[in-house]
Amino acid sequence: MSKQRTKAGPDAVHHPLFARFYARVSAVADAKGGVGEVRRELLDGLSGRIVEVGAGNGLNFPHYPAAVSEVVAIEPERVLRRLAVEEGLRAGVPVDVVPGTAEALPVKSEAFDGAVASLVLCSVRDVPRSLAELWRVLKPGGELRFLEHGLARGRVAAAVQRGVDATVWPRLFGGCRTARDPLAGIEAAGFEIVTYRRLRLPERGVPLPSSPAVLGVARRPASGTA
Repeated sequence: MSKQRTKAGPDAVHHPLFARFYARVSAVADAKGGVGEVRRELLDGLSGRIVEVGAGNGLNFPHYPAAVSEVVAIEPERVLRRLAVEEGLRAGVPVDVVPGTAEALPVKSEAFDGAVASLVLCSVRDVPRSLAELWRVLKPGGELRFLEHGLARGRVAAAVQRGVDATVWPRLFGGCRTARDPLAGIEAAGFEIVTYRRLRLPERGVPLPSSPAVLGVARRPASGTA
């Protein structure tokens, strides 16, 4: 694959302590918090070549349908990338895990039938640039599947999110910011929102600032520019 735009080093993002914590907690959330079922819904119906941005430890991989011919999974964090490689070997579809950042995807333009952003827009450094990159690599008419933390709808809950974002949360959780609005960002990037629903992650247990989430489908229009 040819490199596009700014080249990023293999460890452009490095949060080893958080990565190990996330690997443990995310597996529990998938198995006991209902997140695994949400991942199946996120990926249902995809086909062809797919790019997944911020693949983490690869928990989406078992849920890709057989109609997917290849997944190119981008993960910048070394510990999570190693775990994703191991998970990719067990996947039912071909998975290629590569280093890279959402702001500078190391893949060709208009090369993918679908893109997946799963719990990643909360932690990227530059949301508009990351979404512009997803637009670039998708074929016209291609789908963006998203599962993202988002701004709470209640005034008090949103204020709590902004408070933790301004203090300890990003430092403790790998740069995550809970009060971003993924729907607004996706629309501002030029994508058409096809469908979405709001949910809580995990479904059970004590709600956290990161619990409000949105699951949906957007599309790069078949013609026009972002």
